[in-house]
Amino acid sequence: MGAGAWAQSKEIKIAHIYSKTGPLEAYGRQTATGFMMGLDYATNGTMTVAGKKLVVIEKDDQGKPDLGKSLLAAAYGDDKVDLAVGPTASPVALAMLPVAEEYKKILLVEPAVADSITGDKWNKYIFRTGRNSSQDAISNAVALDKAGVTIATMAQDSAFGRDGVKAFKEAITKAKLVHEEYLPPATTDFTAGAQRLIDKLKDQPGRKVIFIIWAGGNPFKIVDMDLKRYGIEIATGGNILPAMTAYKQLPGMEGATYYYFSIPKNPVNEAMVARHYSQFKAPPDFFTAGGFSAAMAVVTALNNSKGDASANTLIKTMEGMSFETPKGKMTFRKEDHQALQSMYHFKIKVDPAFAWGVPELVREIKADEMNVPIRNKR
Repeated sequence: MGAGAWAQSKEIKIAHIYSKTGPLEAYGRQTATGFMMGLDYATNGTMTVAGKKLVVIEKDDQGKPDLGKSLLAAAYGDDKVDLAVGPTASPVALAMLPVAEEYKKILLVEPAVADSITGDKWNKYIFRTGRNSSQDAISNAVALDKAGVTIATMAQDSAFGRDGVKAFKEAITKAKLVHEEYLPPATTDFTAGAQRLIDKLKDQPGRKVIFIIWAGGNPFKIVDMDLKRYGIEIATGGNILPAMTAYKQLPGMEGATYYYFSIPKNPVNEAMVARHYSQFKAPPDFFTAGGFSAAMAVVTALNNSKGDASANTLIKTMEGMSFETPKGKMTFRKEDHQALQSMYHFKIKVDPAFAWGVPELVREIKADEMNVPIRNKR
């Protein structure tokens, strides 16, 4: 065995490909922070698993599918990474899936959300710690689906938006859905879309809700169109803290979220929150928790495989594997490698101590309460 091969066997290389720049840069940065913090926590500060050093190579896909695809191929082919984590945006993830299959190496998707990633575009090398559109949608349906409620949706015209609405529609059994509004992902003027939504809802009896599925930007500008006059409420999932400053105008707004730092009560979350406050003097955010969860999954898998990072071993190890995260226990479902996880039904409270609307827990929606469809025809 040459010195190079011997040295190589002493480390495990991980590529983290994400939006360091581009429209979802804020999300990407949080994921990277959480991932490194999680690796440090999970390895007790050693950055080694089973005697092997963890080496992380970061790459910026800028939110561009073609770039993400070529970066992943270069990571697997030239950098000889053992596995990859990322990306931030769903279109980039969808471009990357076939590359993992071609190189027969694991891609752990975090935080791209589109259902199709663990659905019809899935292959056996794909695992996801991030939640999928169905988990978002079903948990929000649990929060909103009541008789006498009329709902219209507003979403980005993208895989993320359309998958989200599709899953939400499937999960609604009691409420009535009257309209779907899709707008270009980069929309800043919501006037026309909001007007169509108002027209569909204003004459409906009972509780009227616009459910928003949006990443980046500020769709809550539609509140300026005096929705209150028509008795129309807004509902949405959780988001990063800067985006939740808009929630301050919406006290009492309900929805379901993937994460908020004060909600989960467990040792991993306490450790992450404490570390994040000491390092950044601020609480960890939505995608920080995701990056941390991905790290916990990687280290748990490598511990279980005794440091064997070959794809076939990891697949066997990770299918059905449970691991601790800031959200509590997650489990990779055997059928589609989606991490099953809790979500949190919240109600927004305004607290002068915080710059954002604070999501107060109504109740934890456990994984076994959400019938998350298996969409990959496996």
